[in-house]
Amino acid sequence: MSEVSTQSATVAAPGGDLVLTWAAVTDRGRRRDINQDAMLATYPLFVVADGMGGHIGGEIASASAVDRLQPLADAGTVSPRTIEKALARAVKDIASHPETTDEGTGTTVTGVFLDTTGATAHWVTLNIGDSRVYLMREGSIAQVTTDHSVVQELIAAGRLSPEEAESHPYGNVITRAVGPSDGVIPDYVRLEVVDGDRFVICSDGLTKELTDYGIQHFLTENADPADAVLAMLDAALENGGRDNVTVIVLDVARAG
Repeated sequence: MSEVSTQSATVAAPGGDLVLTWAAVTDRGRRRDINQDAMLATYPLFVVADGMGGHIGGEIASASAVDRLQPLADAGTVSPRTIEKALARAVKDIASHPETTDEGTGTTVTGVFLDTTGATAHWVTLNIGDSRVYLMREGSIAQVTTDHSVVQELIAAGRLSPEEAESHPYGNVITRAVGPSDGVIPDYVRLEVVDGDRFVICSDGLTKELTDYGIQHFLTENADPADAVLAMLDAALENGGRDNVTVIVLDVARAG
């Protein structure tokens, strides 16, 4: 595991400057030979990609998605249109490795970016797959994204309870991914910018081992983002570390 430190940026935004602080960590976990997760944590885009596919196919898929999104963050040109173009390029990248990828190869892409182009600044979450974005606001945590998974569809249909979903045999089966044969558009959710908000972007390697309450607990106990991501990672590993674990914590404050 690489060294984890908290980074910060002061951002000019409609309605007043913002101070963003964040930290990110990724780990292969206790049971996997390689880490098929990838992440991007740089203003204005914060993304987790959880690859799937035999051998190194999942690693190629998640890296392709992040590599295509990185230039958008560097140039500050993040929007739904540019994200979708980048992901379409990632699909071609994944398909260009037929020796290591197949129909089952793909990746989740989940994250949040700051949109400062309008009269007021907004956060926009994006989601394909079952990685998640959580928001803790005024002491309460909520999952912002909706999983694209078989168990989530069963829950939505009233055929499965959240408790039953935790041990369902199809718990790892997702219904939407960025892959070699799919042109996929993310779901987006726009959120107002609120002083004191804390975001968690994570792969399901975290949520397999920690409940929403557990995530909230570690946010509450750790004001510094680096301390928070490390505490969550340590807890996930202690609870079994059955999958790769990736966590980004992003804090928002009004300047001044």
